[in-house]
Amino acid sequence: MGSATREALASARAALTASAVSGASLAVGEELFSASRVIGSSSQLLQAIADPGAENAAKVALVDSVFGSALSAPAQQLLRTIASSRWSEQDDVLAAIEEIGLRAIADSAPSGTGLEQELFAFGTAVASNSELELAISNKLGSASAKSALVASLLSGKASDQTVAIVNQLVQQPRGRRIGELLRHAATIVADEAGFGIATVTSAVQLAPAQLQRLAAALSGSYGRELRINQVVDPAVLGGLRVQVGDDVIDGSIASRLNDVRIQLAG
Repeated sequence: MGSATREALASARAALTASAVSGASLAVGEELFSASRVIGSSSQLLQAIADPGAENAAKVALVDSVFGSALSAPAQQLLRTIASSRWSEQDDVLAAIEEIGLRAIADSAPSGTGLEQELFAFGTAVASNSELELAISNKLGSASAKSALVASLLSGKASDQTVAIVNQLVQQPRGRRIGELLRHAATIVADEAGFGIATVTSAVQLAPAQLQRLAAALSGSYGRELRINQVVDPAVLGGLRVQVGDDVIDGSIASRLNDVRIQLAG
């Protein structure tokens, strides 16, 4: 992430928490998602908004002219903030709109909803069904068909917030696979709620007491609360593989055996 994008994201996050837009809601997040799809569908519009040489006032005026009264006041203000910022890359604009939309939706979820757990569960279900994964990820599939599929799978089984998030991800993947999309979204909604996620892969299901001790140890190491998403994969043979963000701690037997093979081959 470039320094310009880092600063611009900080401004957008601050705008989300500012008093003027304190009424962040599911609707605001969905409006930002919709705006992102419109901007992403027009290379000229995206280029104009991301143009570092353009005047901020001109970019804000462009956003207002395109979206007009289609956006609520909070969504419009957030989009103006993003448009008037300087971004390192064009795609960073779309990434920022997506992130602020995710955070707005996370803020709207009732306490205890567990959006990150719902996203993780959906990702697990998709990963275990190759036909479903193909239907969701197929580049030739229409956005409307994917949206309908998400609705049929999640409506009544997951929160409205999770349905809205997954609906956006499948309609505007921006070159990312569904598993990556869901992990990224879960990380952001967890961060907005004040904690991080550790994905732990083991050959067998860990006992609740083991998970609690592991969560406490990892939280102490990273200096913030971490909650565990567990993946059971017999292929690891034994031991644990832990991923927190970009950090990977691979203590699995499969990894050790692979290291031995590499040494023997050398």
